Formats: sequence, structure tokens, C-alpha cells
Amino acid sequence: MLSASASYIAAPAAVGIALPEANPSLSITSSLGITFPINLVFGIPTYYAIAQFLII
Repeated sequence: MLSASASYIAAPAAVGIALPEANPSLSITSSLGITFPINLVFGIPTYYAIAQFLII
């Protein structure tokens, strides 16, 4: 989860350094638009399954 959360911060910064002429709002939108749904679809069920496994 931490590495996925770090991508929200790291991706726009990396794009800003690599492509100074790039639109920063595009990199922020794309990092959130791609990573956030993946975290919702795969992250929450995975963490729930791990929690259930550890509790039982």
C-alpha cells in the first residue's frame, strides 16, 4: 500500500523533472486516474483477505 501511495507523489515529480515542458496537471491526473482505481479494485479485497487470514 505504501508503494502505491507513493506513486501519487513520485510520478508527477518524475514527469516534471524528465519533461519540464509537460503539463503538470496531466501527470497528476494520470497518476490518480490509473493508480487509485487499481487500489480500489485490487487493494481493498487483498487487504481484506489478508486481514481475514490473520484473524482466523
